[in-house]
Amino acid sequence: MIFEVWIMFSAAAFLNIISPGPAILLAISNGIASGSKAVIASSVGNVAGLFILSTVSMFGLGLILQTSAVLFTVLKFIGAGYLIYLGIKKFRSTDIFFTDDNLKSSEKIEFFKKLKEAFIVAITNPKAILFFIAFFPIFMDTNSPVLSQFVIMTLTFMSISFLSLVTYGLIAKSARHWFKNKKIVNIFHKVTGGIFIGFGVALLQVKNS
Repeated sequence: MIFEVWIMFSAAAFLNIISPGPAILLAISNGIASGSKAVIASSVGNVAGLFILSTVSMFGLGLILQTSAVLFTVLKFIGAGYLIYLGIKKFRSTDIFFTDDNLKSSEKIEFFKKLKEAFIVAITNPKAILFFIAFFPIFMDTNSPVLSQFVIMTLTFMSISFLSLVTYGLIAKSARHWFKNKKIVNIFHKVTGGIFIGFGVALLQVKNS
């Protein structure tokens, strides 16, 4: 892959990745509520999901998803349903993390639980598969080996995503001192829950054409 093309791809991927979405919101929420371990776990889960979606696209399964209205709708409802479930769960949450004891205990989270949560958010988003189908070919040279280009772009996309999510999450963690008031914590749960529900409803509006 030509270096100049890789630079352009990286810049375009970066602009897309840093745009607010469910993965970023989840990283921010985990950073504030659970700390750095949860941020790392959700970031790993997200990039693992991205790797699966990229592989699906590479093997042409994404084209099947693009042309099959039934399959697309099923996956869309699963993804939207999970986002709405997370939203309701967070909206109704009574967890508190504004005392020093809770801040310390929140670090002892289940790593794989947070990883799985982020992985499901990533893997059940059909829009991401369509994005890979539409976005990657723009930067590919059909006269060069396609597989190596795809691997380079996938690893680049995953790396930028991971760094972006970790950055968002750790910045959010640094703001935890703002959440020493129970009312603010309750507002935080309501706002993040409402946004997750909003993302889920928005996903229901996505079409595969």
